[in-house]
Amino acid sequence: MAVAGSAPAYSIAATTALLIGAAGLAAPAALLWCGIPMLGIAWAFAYLGRSDVNAGASYSWVGRALHPILGYLSGWSLVISATIFMVAGALPAGQYTVSLFDEKAAGNVWLVTGIGAIWFLVMAGCVLVGVTITALAQWIMSSIEVAILVVFGVIAIIKALSGAHTNGAAFSWDWFGFGHFSGMTGFIGAALIAAFYYWGWDVSSNLNEETTNGRKTAGIGGIIGVVIVFLLFEVFTIATQVMLPEKTIEGSNNLIGDLGQAIIPGIGGKILIVAVMLSTIATLETTLIQVTRSLFAMGRDHTLPALFGTTHKKWKTPAFATLVVTGVSLVLFIGSNALGSVGDILNAAISSIGFQIAFYYALAGIAVVVAYRREIFKSVKNFLFIGLWPAIGAVFMAVVFVVSIPSQFESNPKDPGTAWLIIIIGIGTIAIGLVPMAIYWRKGHKYFSRRPLETGEEIPAATVNVSVIDPRTDPEHFQK
Repeated sequence: MAVAGSAPAYSIAATTALLIGAAGLAAPAALLWCGIPMLGIAWAFAYLGRSDVNAGASYSWVGRALHPILGYLSGWSLVISATIFMVAGALPAGQYTVSLFDEKAAGNVWLVTGIGAIWFLVMAGCVLVGVTITALAQWIMSSIEVAILVVFGVIAIIKALSGAHTNGAAFSWDWFGFGHFSGMTGFIGAALIAAFYYWGWDVSSNLNEETTNGRKTAGIGGIIGVVIVFLLFEVFTIATQVMLPEKTIEGSNNLIGDLGQAIIPGIGGKILIVAVMLSTIATLETTLIQVTRSLFAMGRDHTLPALFGTTHKKWKTPAFATLVVTGVSLVLFIGSNALGSVGDILNAAISSIGFQIAFYYALAGIAVVVAYRREIFKSVKNFLFIGLWPAIGAVFMAVVFVVSIPSQFESNPKDPGTAWLIIIIGIGTIAIGLVPMAIYWRKGHKYFSRRPLETGEEIPAATVNVSVIDPRTDPEHFQK
């Protein structure tokens, strides 16, 4: 689930040219130096999940460790960013499916929109009828996707080492350093793009209530997911720079297809497009999971209408939340492709996702340090994995959030209106969450009372509040 959430093939296809355009030969460095703090956030999610098994993940953890306002806005940010991304992701799902049969037909807006909508409804159906079917679908799609990427990655490495079919730059270990960035502004711009590559791995934490031994397994899944996609991203970014000339990278409308052809001439492009199609469809499913589980947790806490916190009697899934999000996303998706003005707004909204990602990741990194502050200095392991590394991740995400504001004007020097629109949507959609929060705060629901997060594996079993132990997710602990 964590690998599918980051959508490696989709991210490579959609973002590699943009990353190389921003960072040049330093693209591998951007992925490395963004991946290190991102792994710190993954460690934060893992330890926070051990103390509080909750489908809302950062919504619950940040609310208890820091403050309910920050927790609520953290959950709200995830809901907004994931909803926007589902609208953006459905179109490529249609495009790549159509392009497998007829590349010219991939330019037909209504055909692509229809196919994308069908894929989205299929994934929504899987999410609706149960996590077992959802997980099975992910095993199939993600296993095929990753297998294809691994095979192509190995062949690319062999060709690069032999010097065969390498029409790009000669590989250098300097690509992992800071020498190729155009100053700090260039590094931050590239890091913003790299952060989007990784986003999505935390879906495993939203599934902790539905996972065997979710107290630990969900967090470990997120960590392993970040490591896997980091390796895939680095291999394919380096392969792109080594095997394709700069002009091809800059001007290609189908970079993943061109790279596939360079690695395996003849059918390579089509095979990689299959991987991208599966990746796009898979990430629609995981993103829908994140939204629905977050809304379920908020509805269960009565911080949103209680219907969001209900589950289907047979399937045991948040059916109401799934149907509402599916309906809203479909309307936005079809509307964005039918009306140019709506499409322009949504394009700006997609660019604004980085604000919401950086916001709730930074809060999670701070939350684990605050929640475990009494345990951080008890061992070197605690200091590294609960204190230092998550803190570095939190600082990195906070800097990305702040610096991304003026960077929008640098990216759009001739169009300040677009820059303002991106900023307003990015920060404004987070601020909109204050409205429902204020309404439910006035009603005095329990979520808004301070409930400290119990931490530390050394806590005696007798002192643990039995009400937080769920027999469905932690049967062994429950029996003890």
